[in-house]
Amino acid sequence: MRAVVVERHGGPEVLAVAERADPKAGPGQLLVDVVAAGVNFMDIYQREGRPPYASGVPYVPGAEGAGSVVAVGAEVTEFALGDRVAWTGVPGSYAEQVVVPADRAVPVPDGVELEAAAAVMLQGMTAHYLCHSTYPVAAGDAVVVHAAAGGVGLLLTQMVKIRGGVVVGTTSTAEKAGLARQAGADHVAGYGDFGRVVRDVTDGAGAAVVYDGVGRATFDDSLDSLRPRGYLVLYGAASGPVPPLELQRLAAAGSLFVTRPTLGHYIARRDELLGRARALFTWIGRGDVNVHIGGTYPLADAARAHDDLGARRTTGKLLLLPR
Repeated sequence: MRAVVVERHGGPEVLAVAERADPKAGPGQLLVDVVAAGVNFMDIYQREGRPPYASGVPYVPGAEGAGSVVAVGAEVTEFALGDRVAWTGVPGSYAEQVVVPADRAVPVPDGVELEAAAAVMLQGMTAHYLCHSTYPVAAGDAVVVHAAAGGVGLLLTQMVKIRGGVVVGTTSTAEKAGLARQAGADHVAGYGDFGRVVRDVTDGAGAAVVYDGVGRATFDDSLDSLRPRGYLVLYGAASGPVPPLELQRLAAAGSLFVTRPTLGHYIARRDELLGRARALFTWIGRGDVNVHIGGTYPLADAARAHDDLGARRTTGKLLLLPR
């Protein structure tokens, strides 16, 4: 079996394809032929050895994908040979085959392509929990979506619109602004002026919530753009971690809320995992949510995929296609 292997931490050049022993499905596990594996910023942080993502070497990167079941381990009753499944949080997904715990696999319905399923398992469910659970968007809420042309941003914008929110999306280029508008963003701003746009849109009241995966570069302006009792939902730190926060600042700015959620806590139970995945697949199947795949790469080009993502040259989701 071919897989991408990291022998040492470093830049994209440490990603190399190698032959590995064929995996086998143990009790409670599925062996899956991987059709597509998602490429995410966390893969880059892990490759670099950045805490808390760093792992021991050597290892096979990737934690998200979709494919077809080719072997079923003992004690598995929910799945059968040939079933189409998707997953997130499963190490070693940059490979032709991966062993997936059956209780972390989700069935992919007919009418949803496996590439689309692989593209939304991490970013789509992140977008879902952000606007349905962390801060459930209500009709008429003014919502800031940072990096609105990114993988999470495009999906989150569409979901906020389904819930009736008014989206102010931030982007860095005219091309990305166009993609954000196509996804439904009502207003598009740059990272330097989104606060002014929010004030104009809300007649000075401020945003109900800011969904911020950028981190250090946007944190202060995100706080300043909120209405009293507004929420800053910091779900990532693409520009670096935010500095320590003096909590009294939240009181002075209007009894604000700041939270740092992560997907694992929102899909910890199987019913949550299945519920979020089914909602995503239903929207995709009906055409209510469009999945923008910004690039596909063979396993041998994993380094180029990491370089493109890290340099912000891409929009939407990047996928590796092992076969």
